[in-house]
Amino acid sequence: TLDFKFLLKPKHNSVPCIVEEGPNRQLIGGALQGDARLALFRLNADDVLEYRVLIQANRVSPFDLAASWRAYQENLRPSAVRGIPDVSINSAPETSAENNNSSASLELDLEHYVVPAPLTSANSGFIYAANNAETPRSLTLAGVFSNMDGSGNVLHPLKDGGVSFDRPATIKEMEVIVPDSSRVYSGSGIVESKSVGTFSPSQKQDSYRGLLVDRGVGSPRLVKSASANTFTVDLRMETETKNSMPAAAGAVAAAAVADQMLGPKEDRHLAIVLVGLPARGKTFTAAKLTRYLRWLGHNTKHFNVGKYRRLKHGANQSADFFRADNPEGMEARNEVAALAMEDMISWMQEGGQVGIFDATNSTRKRRNMLMKMAEGKCKIIFLETLCNDERIIERNIRLKIQQSPDYAEQPDYEAGMQDFKDRLANYEKVYEPVEEGSYIKMIDMVSGHGGQIQVNNISGYLPGRIVFFLVNTHLTPRPILLTRHGESMDNVRGRIGGDTAVSDAGELYAKKLANFVEKRLKSERAASIWTSTLQRTILTASPIVGFPKIQWRALDEINAGVCDGMTYEEIKRNMPEEYEARKKDKLRYRYPRGESYLDVIQRLEPVIIELERQRAPVVVISHQAVLRALYAYFADRPLKEIPHIEVPLHTIIEIQMGVTGVQEKRYKLMD
Repeated sequence: TLDFKFLLKPKHNSVPCIVEEGPNRQLIGGALQGDARLALFRLNADDVLEYRVLIQANRVSPFDLAASWRAYQENLRPSAVRGIPDVSINSAPETSAENNNSSASLELDLEHYVVPAPLTSANSGFIYAANNAETPRSLTLAGVFSNMDGSGNVLHPLKDGGVSFDRPATIKEMEVIVPDSSRVYSGSGIVESKSVGTFSPSQKQDSYRGLLVDRGVGSPRLVKSASANTFTVDLRMETETKNSMPAAAGAVAAAAVADQMLGPKEDRHLAIVLVGLPARGKTFTAAKLTRYLRWLGHNTKHFNVGKYRRLKHGANQSADFFRADNPEGMEARNEVAALAMEDMISWMQEGGQVGIFDATNSTRKRRNMLMKMAEGKCKIIFLETLCNDERIIERNIRLKIQQSPDYAEQPDYEAGMQDFKDRLANYEKVYEPVEEGSYIKMIDMVSGHGGQIQVNNISGYLPGRIVFFLVNTHLTPRPILLTRHGESMDNVRGRIGGDTAVSDAGELYAKKLANFVEKRLKSERAASIWTSTLQRTILTASPIVGFPKIQWRALDEINAGVCDGMTYEEIKRNMPEEYEARKKDKLRYRYPRGESYLDVIQRLEPVIIELERQRAPVVVISHQAVLRALYAYFADRPLKEIPHIEVPLHTIIEIQMGVTGVQEKRYKLMD
């Protein structure tokens, strides 16, 4: 039995509903009790509207009725931020006594509020980027360099459990087949690339001979049989492709399916091969691109050849090791490059999607060797970084001497600086810019002020996203402040979703946050404040003055669908199957008529691109699920960890972006 009243709602107006006059009605067994079929609605003090109502209810859920009543209650309470434009700025601070409340004031020293960051924080700026690259398994799996005593001597495990002590490994101790670059692309056929009008050598595709139009990742394989006069497109999707699909939704998933179905087999795996002189930011670019692609859901790994070299031949190699007229050094460097390439290809054959191959690769001979090794196995795109700004090069050299393991045991800073400059001069003598294959050239892009980017023979969704990402990245230091809105009324009630106002504690946090922003960004007048379109974030930002405020629909909380406004206990009791499904896989679980975390990541990509493009500080006031996804990008956390990242209320996460990577600091303004 349910008690209820009818509501009169204007069809083309958003004014509150009008409640029926008279006693409550009762619904029993699917029909109205009694004979009453008229409903009276008082429009104002004098006018009463009479409606004849008909109702037949086969089943009424108390849960649905309660949800409808909560929605009705919210409709009676208009939004507190109605009328605030999407982009606004307060030119001068308010001076009312309420805003000067002493309870909202902060200590002069903001360090007073610093709290420890979690162990999985975003402090990559303290770690040399190459050290985070993939561990060389071709070395460690063979038992070589899995244990070292610090002097370069190797400890080999024995079958009886003992350990044998060896001299340092020499070049000849590991058999590596280095392809003869003179035989690379020996075919005489040259075909025109229809995408950009450049020429590339014709290659064999399986047993077919004839025309191959190389249009990059995701392009159809157009082949012409020697005995046929028509072209065919191979649309077969092999079973192995399921292992190389990204953990993603939306556009990324759709593009991946298209690439798998229409692209040549080798195009299902993409190798981004870095090219450039030392101190041009290659490793930094590789690490940043790896982080971005992983966050999008692509299985991506960073293979740093320098890491292989240090493990195989030691870290204390002088500049003479890198001379082009040093045959032993050349052989050693080609050897470790081949090892890294073999590791990357093996990983791709096991399901890897994108490999970032990080080395100078400064000669055409080296690049031909890599293309020969990748032939029929993966698609190579060269990424060349060119820099002509002597100040940036000098800064990068200083960072290299300070951070690189190559100079960790060099006590004389000036001697290390001179040795690295000598190494750089050795590379400059033989450097050959990329002119072959598919490539992306970044010319003076690192400063973030102008520069050029050139692309050749690039097509497909993923290469296109990579180019777009690289166009918008730079090394300008600036902080990004992430914080949840102040405590909302739904937080107090333990309900998810909704669009309620903030509680008294939330209002206090908004004032404290305004004071914090004023102190922290007092010299950063170009900073901006980003919020979602939900009123709890807009209200939290309202006391902040003097900075532009931009509302982003993409920053709205995860859409809980039919569960919006419920507590987790209500979901467990009324929708046990949904509760268990979410518990099993929070990353991929999608609320009925709502979103999953993967959906949230897809709609946040424009936010990430814009955060990378911004040169001034940004304060992002958003919601727990959204900030988990944003934080995971900066901290390079695996996708599976995103739903479990801790983002507490009334805490500010400061992400410092710059030339050394990403650093994190947390401030807790109130409990």
